Amino acid sequence: MWFIGKYLPRHKLDISVIHRGLMREGVFGWCAAEGRSRPRTFEIELHNRMDVELYTRTLLHELWHVYQHVTGNLKEIRGKSLWRGIDHSNTDYSDQPWEIEAMEMEEILYDLYTT
Repeated sequence: MWFIGKYLPRHKLDISVIHRGLMREGVFGWCAAEGRSRPRTFEIELHNRMDVELYTRTLLHELWHVYQHVTGNLKEIRGKSLWRGIDHSNTDYSDQPWEIEAMEMEEILYDLYTT
């Protein structure tokens, strides 16, 4: 609620957070958007065995992806990942601009949330 109230207060969003083991997938979490250009329904999956700090950081990271989708910066259209209109479908994970931004924002958001 803190994140939505601060960053997306004017949007009616449906965000489900699901906790499950993600060890096999090798991730702490991910975000899936339903819909095309500006989705309003999201599913965030979080690994169910994280300490409080890592959980909070991961949730804020995934919520930033929600923000990216809602604002239209990140779009997934016909199997392509578009960042600000540029196709990055073949960009390595560590070089994807939305991941770079989410990693930077994860730190900023965590500091804001915990102070």
